[in-house]
Amino acid sequence: MRKKIWKVTLILSLVTLFEVICGLIFKQGDSFSWHAIKVIFIILTVVKAGYIVLSFMHLGDEKKAFKWIILLPYLIFIFYLIFVGLTEGAAVGMKM
Repeated sequence: MRKKIWKVTLILSLVTLFEVICGLIFKQGDSFSWHAIKVIFIILTVVKAGYIVLSFMHLGDEKKAFKWIILLPYLIFIFYLIFVGLTEGAAVGMKM
């Protein structure tokens, strides 16, 4: 069990380290690369959340179809919330 916990910790730490390095390298002024970095951050965050669910909620030991039955509604809802947040966030400060 400890080996699994260390493996999960290492994987999540590496993904987080990659996010931090990207945040340090790419500056906010460059619009194209900054938008791409934001999308990458969102995708990596969702991947980390899914990995945590698979690892610590013992969903990783289930059959593939059952994993998707459980994870797909959450993924759709998360991406919907991200879409709404980005869409409404872009409208802040716009004059009607």
